[in-house]
Amino acid sequence: MADSRAPHAPSSASATSAPATGAGTIASGDALLRGLGGYVSESRPEFERRLAELVGIPGVSADPARAADIARTAEHAATLLRDAGLSARIVATPGNPVVVGEHHAGADLPTVTIYNHLDVQPADRAQWHTEPFRLTIAGDRYSGRGSTDDKGPALTALQAAQFAVGHEWPVNIRFVWELEEEIGSPNFEEFVRAELPRLSTDVVLVSDSIWIAADRPAIDYGLRGLVTFEVTLTTGHNDTHSGLTGGPARNPLTELAGLIAECVDATTGRVLIPGFADAVAPVADDELDGFVASGFDVETFMAAHGLTSLRTTDVREVVRRIMAEPTFEVHGLTGGYTGPGVKTIVPPFATAKLSTRIVPHQDPQAVFTLIRDFITARHPDAVVELEAAMPPYLGPRTGPYADAAADAVEYAFGRRPAFVREGGSIGAVLTMDQYLKAPVILMGLSLPSHGYHAPNEHYDWTQAAGGIRMFAHYLAHLAARPAS
Repeated sequence: MADSRAPHAPSSASATSAPATGAGTIASGDALLRGLGGYVSESRPEFERRLAELVGIPGVSADPARAADIARTAEHAATLLRDAGLSARIVATPGNPVVVGEHHAGADLPTVTIYNHLDVQPADRAQWHTEPFRLTIAGDRYSGRGSTDDKGPALTALQAAQFAVGHEWPVNIRFVWELEEEIGSPNFEEFVRAELPRLSTDVVLVSDSIWIAADRPAIDYGLRGLVTFEVTLTTGHNDTHSGLTGGPARNPLTELAGLIAECVDATTGRVLIPGFADAVAPVADDELDGFVASGFDVETFMAAHGLTSLRTTDVREVVRRIMAEPTFEVHGLTGGYTGPGVKTIVPPFATAKLSTRIVPHQDPQAVFTLIRDFITARHPDAVVELEAAMPPYLGPRTGPYADAAADAVEYAFGRRPAFVREGGSIGAVLTMDQYLKAPVILMGLSLPSHGYHAPNEHYDWTQAAGGIRMFAHYLAHLAARPAS
C-alpha cells in the first residue's frame, strides 16, 4: 500500500451508527474508537494479571542459567497472544526464540507490525525495595523487573490490538516479541532474514523508548550508532622495576593515555581525528527546537544521572550533543598494578576499552577504519580490535505514518508530541529498517523515572491506559484507510 494515500472519508452513516467493519465497508477512525474509553478502564484487571504473570518469569537473557525461564517466557507470551484473539508461533533461532503473533484480516488490507522485547536485565535483590520478579502494585504503580522495559509496553499494545481484533477492524496486526534485545539482538537479523516472506508490512511500531519528561510525550525518529573497540599496547614480557628501567623503558599506560588525548579533547569532548566528522549532517533549527520542546531540563537530567557537572549547561547544546552529535568515550584503561598502595613497576602492556557513538550519515566500518589508521600511524605496534559496529538510524518525522503517530499520541495524552532523537542504539530497529523496507516509528511509553535497567524499575497505569488509547488510535487510522 502506498503511504501517500489519504484516510477513507467517513460516510454520514458511519458517523452516527455502530462501526461497520469487514465485508468491504470501512468505518471512520472515530467510529471505530467508540467504546474504547470503557474498554480501557474495564481491561485494567486483565492488564495487571498479564503483567504479573510476565514479570514473574525471570527471563534474563544475559544469564545462561535462565535458559528455561526464557523458554517459559516464550510459551507464556504465545498463550497471551492467543488469549487476545491472535494466532501465535514460536520461531527458533540459534539463540533465544522470537514469538510472533498475528491477526490476518485480509490480503488487501494494511498491515502494522509491533515490536517489543520480553527479555530483561538481571536484578540484584539487595538493591530492590520489593521482589524484582514479583509484580508489586501500589496504587497506579507497577514495580518489577521488566515492567517498563519492555513487558509493560508490550502488553499495552496487546490490549489495544485485542480491542481491534474483537471488533473486527479491517487491519492486519502482527506482533514480534524478541527475547535477546538485552544482549544486543545477536540472532534477530537471522530471524528476520529467514522469516522475510512472512513479515511484509506497511509500518513498524516500536515501543521501547523513553520520554524526555513525564508531562511531554515524545516520539523518537533517530538513534545513534555505536562502534566499540579495544586498543592494546605491549612493550615487554613482564613487570620491571621502575628504578632499574624507568626512563628508557616504554610505559604502555602513559602512551595509551597520550594517544587517547590525541583522539579526543577531554575538556570539550570534541573528536580530534581528522575526517571523523566529515559525514556528520548539521541539525536543522526546527529539529533542535523539537529536541528542546521535549521538556528536557538540564538540572533534572543531572540529578537523574548523578552528574555533578557538565561540559556545558546550555540546554540547546546539551540536547544537540546527546541526540545528534558523535562521541568518543573511554570506558576503561587497564594494565599495571591496581592493588593497595603503589607498586613501583613499569607494566608490560595496557589496554584501553573505547567506543564512539555515531550519527547520520556516518558509516560504522568507515569510522572504525579511520580511527584504527589514526592510532596505528602513531603507534605501529598497537593492536586495534573491533568489538561491535552498529549504524545510526534516521526515520521519518513527517509524512503519513509519522503524522498518524503524532495524532495517536495527541489523542491519548492530550498533547502533541515532540519529535526527538535517542542517544542510544536499538539493534532490532536497524535490522527491521534494512530488511522490511517500511517506516519504523518509535512510540515509547516509558518515563525517565521508571528506572530502565535500574533497581526498583516500575511502570504505571497512567502510561498503560494512555498507551492503549494511543495504539488503538493508530490501528483505527490504518483500518480507516482504503485497501490496496
